Amino acid sequence: MNAPLLLTDRDVLSTAPQPAVDAMHEALTAHADGRLHAPPRARLSLADGDLVVTAGRLAGSVHGCRVYDTFADGDQLTAVWDGGRLATLVHGRALGPLRTGAIGAVAARALARPDSSVLGVIGTGEQAWAQVRCLAAVLPLRSVLVHSRTPATRGAFAARATRELGLTATAVPDARAAVEPCDVLVVATSSTTPVLDDAWVRPGTHVNAVGPKGPGRAELPRALFERAAPLVTDAPEQARDYPGGLVVPPDRLLGLGHVLAGRAAGRTTPRQLSVFCSLGLAGTEVLLARAIAAAASAAAPPPVAGTSAPARLSSLRSPE
Repeated sequence: MNAPLLLTDRDVLSTAPQPAVDAMHEALTAHADGRLHAPPRARLSLADGDLVVTAGRLAGSVHGCRVYDTFADGDQLTAVWDGGRLATLVHGRALGPLRTGAIGAVAARALARPDSSVLGVIGTGEQAWAQVRCLAAVLPLRSVLVHSRTPATRGAFAARATRELGLTATAVPDARAAVEPCDVLVVATSSTTPVLDDAWVRPGTHVNAVGPKGPGRAELPRALFERAAPLVTDAPEQARDYPGGLVVPPDRLLGLGHVLAGRAAGRTTPRQLSVFCSLGLAGTEVLLARAIAAAASAAAPPPVAGTSAPARLSSLRSPE
């Protein structure tokens, strides 16, 4: 029996954004059609934290799971079975941000104005970077305005976006300078208090909200959610099980998969404020891991004659 393909963060980070975006579009539409079975994530209590398991199965195809903890902030493992055979193992931490960034790109492509060219970003962590990297693959971005609390960090982020993505990126000294001019806004922080004022967000803007969204612990002001239409999420079922509840009633949230499939209305006028609440649809990691494995296998050298197991593209050790 062939051994599973072993992938690490190096393989994940070397994957081009477009295959990841395509995989997430497939996952979301399959979920809307009832072909992707993705139950809400399971949390197993272990003393001072949880072991979290997400799982999904694409009907007639692959199934798998992702496992991570909430107490040690340690490594994660995603496993993919294909035809009953353990086909792929992905070890490390980069798969989650890429998954979130790719889903955010699917949402922006579906909900933002087609001519959106100015991107505002609040937050400069790995989630923010994955959002910008994937958005640059699907939108005609002309400029990026970056803000975070630390001048050196936002400067480094803007320089990286210019260098690696070919974007005109500028670090700005306050959140308002990133928000007011933008067509698309990414807010990817860990803040439990609003990092911007609702009045700064122009009609017609699309917002990807990545960070906390609970009552009294949200990175965006309640007023922004209240005036948003459409208000969309990737995981309506998970919205109802969100720990501590959401700042917005779950029944107001449209499913992104249903918008993609034409079963729910997305943006209908240029002046609408659209907000995408990223919750992380369970099961999407499985299809993303499959796409990364396919891309990595295509780029790998042919196997050595006389070997039966597939080449391991990386060791199980993360490249840090």
